This record gives sequence, C-alpha cells and structure tokens, in this order.
Amino acid sequence: MSDVRDPAVYDALLLLSFGGPEGPDDVVPFLRNVTRGRGIPEERLKEVGQHYFLFGGVSPINAQNRDLLGTLRADFAEHGLDVPVYWGNRNWAPYLTDTLREMVRDGHRRIAVLATSAYASYSGCRQYRENLAQSLAELEAEGLPVPRVDKLRHYFNHPGFVRPMVDGVLASLAELPEDVRGRAHLAFTTHSIPVTAADASGPAEDHGGGGAYVAEHLDVARVVVDAVREQTGVDHPWQLVYQSRSGAPHIPWLEPDICDHLETLHGDGVPAVVMVPIGFVSDHMEVLYDLDTEATAKAAELGLPVRRSATVGADPRFAAAVRDLFLERTAAENGRSVERCALGLLGPSHDVCPVGCCPARAPKPAAAGADSPF
Repeated sequence: MSDVRDPAVYDALLLLSFGGPEGPDDVVPFLRNVTRGRGIPEERLKEVGQHYFLFGGVSPINAQNRDLLGTLRADFAEHGLDVPVYWGNRNWAPYLTDTLREMVRDGHRRIAVLATSAYASYSGCRQYRENLAQSLAELEAEGLPVPRVDKLRHYFNHPGFVRPMVDGVLASLAELPEDVRGRAHLAFTTHSIPVTAADASGPAEDHGGGGAYVAEHLDVARVVVDAVREQTGVDHPWQLVYQSRSGAPHIPWLEPDICDHLETLHGDGVPAVVMVPIGFVSDHMEVLYDLDTEATAKAAELGLPVRRSATVGADPRFAAAVRDLFLERTAAENGRSVERCALGLLGPSHDVCPVGCCPARAPKPAAAGADSPF
C-alpha cells in the first residue's frame, strides 16, 4: 500500500498520546491528571513522582512524540499525501481538547486518529476513545462544529511496528558477551493490567471476544522470536512478562513481574537476558524507570548480564506503517476493498471498535467506534 490513495475522506491526522511532565513543577499536577477521580492521596502522588525526579522531572514521551510528529509529517509529504498531522495528549500539554479545538478552527471536519498504544485494552484503547468523546462534547458545548473522528486500527501486527523491534533484539543480542549470546533468554515485557481487564479486552465475550490483550502480545512475541531465529539460526527461549503494576495489592494483575522473572531465570541458570518492551511504542517513564533502572539494577544484583532492546519510537518504518493504516482506513471509508498491511502470520485487528469493546466497570461515552455518540 505504498501508493497514495484518495485522502479526501479525511482532512487531518491526530497523533493522540498519553503525555508526560517536562519539568519538576509539572510532575505532581501531571499525576493528578492521570489519577483524577480515583481518590489517590497527594502523598502517594509525590511518592510516585520520585521516579520522574530521578530524571529531572522530565518524561521522555513528549520529546519522543515530537520526533514522531516530525517523521510522520515528512513521510506524508514525501509520498504526496497533503494531510496535516497534529498532536494532542490525554494528560498533559498539548491537551487533546486544545488540539481538537485548533483543528476545528483550522477547518478540519473529518479526522483520523492514531493512538500511541498498539494493543486492545481498556487503558490502551477504550479510555482514549472516552477522552475523545469528552473533548468533542466540550467543543459542542462551546458552540464549535463537532468533527467526526475515526481511530485507526490497532497496529501491533503491522510490519512497520514489528520489524524495528526485531532489529532492536538483534542489536541487543550482539551487545552481549559472545559466550552467553546464543543462550540468552528473551523477556518480552508489557504493562501489567488487572486480570479482569485483560480477560475483557477486545470485542465483548458474547461476540466471541475477550483476552485480546495477552493474545496480541503473544502473537507479536512469536513473530519476533521466529524472525530472530531466521537471522541468527538460534531459537532463543522466551516468555511474556509484565511491569509497571500500579493497582491495589488485593486485586489480581497480570504476572510475572519482570524483576521476579529475572530472579527465576537466574535461579534456573540462564546466562543472559534481553528485555524486549513490545508493549511500548516509545521510551517513556515505564521503560526508563521500570526496565532501565529497576530491572537493570536487579540484574546487576544477581550478576545476570542483561540488555534492553529499543522501542519503535520515530523509526521511519513506523511512520510508513501509519501512512499505510491511514490509507487503508481511507480505502475502507470510500467503499473500496481493503488491502491488509498486517503480517501474514497475524490476524487483522478490527477496523472499528465493536460495541462493548474493552469495557470499563462504569462505561462512559466513547468516540471513534461502532458505539460512538458522535
């Protein structure tokens, strides 16, 4: 799908991300935004904020998104796609509502949305759609035109997302001492979520869904392992593990945690580990602290050689994947047959989030899906 298709159905693309603080004074206000409505005590926010203060109070996610924004704009222009790309965040400036207001005032009425979360889950998809609905309702209350927004499908299975991760694993393996490289374990990591949320992820269970979050990660991990084997001739042992748990201790979350996993591997005599953050698009705080700081310190304590492979970030192949997804959705909206961009080994994601997809305990209106109120 490298040739430009008729983009007339969409007149802009919105890069929608999580957001992060850009200085020490931003940290606690940012965490208030993230946890609003959950009754988290101020002292707990300051405690969590220490992770950010280790890095000068700056999360790398905004810088990563600026880089991706520039790469997307350059890719679109290079391929003759005259569609402006904007950027908005859920939890920090530039805020989503402000960006949508700017887009409307610039005359845009049909907006495609790329969320910086590749997999199905409430926090990784549905919550973004709820935030879109809330922002659109605010524009409507201000008397502004309400644009139609359509979220691009999940891209966990797009080659432009997967192949940079394969290269990252190969580079990390090459950094390990030669005598342990061939026996290294691959620990694929993603954000832990409550088990109930994982079980409910994807289409509703009564539509044959549920369990998409774990299944999608496992599919990607298998593809990466197969690609590494093709390149190196080595079939590395691997496991999907989790990080960044933030919930109450009595609520079951996905396990094992990466640090616990490293202890288990060390006890089993594994000589080296490559941590592969397949659940993350860029190097934000969960990667810098939970992997590069906490897990790496645990490995050093154990005397276990460890490397962390790169996230996709602003890789040009990922920008090309976004263009593919944009054109794929444009073709579908124009009533044309859709040429799938997905890897042959993986099934396609849903083009439109079905009704009841990735439900929350107390559902809110959600835009950009089959049940969208806008």
